[in-house]
Amino acid sequence: MGPVLSSPINLYLIWYGRWAPSRQAPIRDFLLSISDSGGKTRPSVSQWWASTAALYADQTGSNVTRRIGLAREISFPAAPRGNSLTRLTVQQVIADAVAAGSLPVDHRRGVYLVLTSREIRMQDFCRAVCGFHYFTFPSIVGHTLPYAWVGDSGEQCPEVCAYPFAVPAYMAGAAAAMAPPNGDAGVDGMVSVIGHEMAELATNPLVNAWYAGEDPTAPTEIGDLCEGVYGSGGGGGYTGEVSKDGAGRRYNMNGRNGRRFLVQWLWSPVLKACYGPNAIDQ
Repeated sequence: MGPVLSSPINLYLIWYGRWAPSRQAPIRDFLLSISDSGGKTRPSVSQWWASTAALYADQTGSNVTRRIGLAREISFPAAPRGNSLTRLTVQQVIADAVAAGSLPVDHRRGVYLVLTSREIRMQDFCRAVCGFHYFTFPSIVGHTLPYAWVGDSGEQCPEVCAYPFAVPAYMAGAAAAMAPPNGDAGVDGMVSVIGHEMAELATNPLVNAWYAGEDPTAPTEIGDLCEGVYGSGGGGGYTGEVSKDGAGRRYNMNGRNGRRFLVQWLWSPVLKACYGPNAIDQ
């Protein structure tokens, strides 16, 4: 088994495309909430991470870290690699940031997160992926570094990548779209996908560590097994039991600055089931 990310993570954010500060803020608050164990409002984002992702360990017995900090952020509003990206050009975006000295090469603790705005197209986006993680190739970036990409699906395919804030046509009448907790289906949808990819990157950074599930012939990462599950009883197109605020907005965990989020559950290595901090029977 390969390594997990056990050292405190330095997160390097790359905002690619046109991003309004108001749309960046919920994403930033979510990421900072992962390590915010001092938050008193439960269920919390830090509980979500601590009760699932942080329980995974590598062959040395080292657990996934509970500490994630934003080390640096940069923006590419002019989209220098174009408005249509591929998995390889995402790596070139990282390479550009490193070559310009905007971001350091952080072998020990660095994770690079590329977030594309709603006008940016991505290879296989909406059709096969809402986000992905991998590691950079030395032939492109000059180094092997763990990274993830997530795109804003708000205008391209909210019914695919921002569910349950939009629902596919085949579910019309069977399920109603939920009101997003921060008022933006694209951004709130991204938050859940970011949580999914960060958890899988931390437990499987070089794609040779943790897979989960009960079927060894079909290895699946810890977020993939729980897609669409946000609360107790979830599955089969039902989100599970989640909370609703006074304005009707749905959420299942709390974060910093009074934020609320709706984030998918993860596979628990202890319970051998999908789990989250808002579980009714915990």
